[in-house]
Amino acid sequence: MPFSALSGSAFAHDPPYFIGLMSGTSLDGVDAVLAQFAHSRDRLQLRNVQHLHRPFPAGLQVEFRALNRAGDNEIHRAALAGNALAGEYARAVHQLLQQAQVSTQQVVAIGAHGQTVRHQPGQFDGVGYTVQINQPALLAERTGIAVVADFRSRDVAAGGQGAPLVPAFHREIFGRSDEAVAVLNLGGIANLSLLLPDGDVLGLDTGPANTLLDAWCLQHTGQPWDAGGTWAASGTVCQPLLQQLLQEPYFARPGPKSTGLDCFHPEWLRQHLQGFGALPAQDVQATLVELTAVTAVQALHRHAVAVAEIGVCGGGVFNDWLMQRLQHHAGASVPVRSTRHWGVEPMQVEALAFAWLARQCLLGLPGNLPAATNATGLRVLGAVYPGEGWSHWHDSHGFQTPP
Repeated sequence: MPFSALSGSAFAHDPPYFIGLMSGTSLDGVDAVLAQFAHSRDRLQLRNVQHLHRPFPAGLQVEFRALNRAGDNEIHRAALAGNALAGEYARAVHQLLQQAQVSTQQVVAIGAHGQTVRHQPGQFDGVGYTVQINQPALLAERTGIAVVADFRSRDVAAGGQGAPLVPAFHREIFGRSDEAVAVLNLGGIANLSLLLPDGDVLGLDTGPANTLLDAWCLQHTGQPWDAGGTWAASGTVCQPLLQQLLQEPYFARPGPKSTGLDCFHPEWLRQHLQGFGALPAQDVQATLVELTAVTAVQALHRHAVAVAEIGVCGGGVFNDWLMQRLQHHAGASVPVRSTRHWGVEPMQVEALAFAWLARQCLLGLPGNLPAATNATGLRVLGAVYPGEGWSHWHDSHGFQTPP
């Protein structure tokens, strides 16, 4: 295990609480964590106190999917979706604290990522943009807790991709001094962190993961996801289709790089399926699994880093067929397994990262890694929306709004 104070073990003292909220491109809902952080002998100590998953209402799911594409009255609709998201976030926070029997006064801040609907860093005018629907002011009002949000835009302003932001956190909790390891997050989009023993980190988005798999499964089976990957496993990979999908220019671009639903969306798949006739739906699903596995492992090999093992987090870890295909392409000598084996539940890693990023912001410490985002330097990430009792935390814990 790469760090010592995990899985509920006690700290020498009682550090304050942070909440992390993560709703990713898979649009399945919000993961909320309540965590404590401390440093001992230059190592981050983490205690994950409580976790819950709150599914999105169907209507909000549909609206977020629609807002990923150009449409009528977008500003109005996005504002109302932000209000609805803040309501879901607030309910998750209150439920989380009730389960943990922790009061709002004991929590320093909530790290709320928001819902990404457009991601175009570096495009159009050389700066580009990234858009996360969120209403952090409303969330602060509904909970009485300070909210840190808008994590990506400062990195984009500094010439970066604004993503992935999790590699810095991965280094803190999974990095090892004796060997290189990789962390592969299989959310809607797959992102990879290569953690080198000297502390260096490489990071990038490798391509699509659950976003295409879930959309195709819902369209053809009526189920929101392929449980265990059994449907994909019943199909046969269509090699001509796979090779055509692999021609997407994004895959050949060197890292650091990031992507999202702007590139990999159902219409992208439909366009590639033209000319393949009545290809069985399960064969398409099998091919999409293969695309995710191949592009993830290719990204690893492209950096010529020999890793001891690959830890997998995100919803894709529960797709047994995808995990088997990842293991096949990685080779028998490199174990591919859930981050649960490293002490952190796979569905909690990203939410914990945003709790940690909120803490970094309040301490005035950087949250990005230029080697992962291509920003011109380290930056403090996030905007702060103070909650009730803000001055109390300034005085008693030394947290402050970064300059």
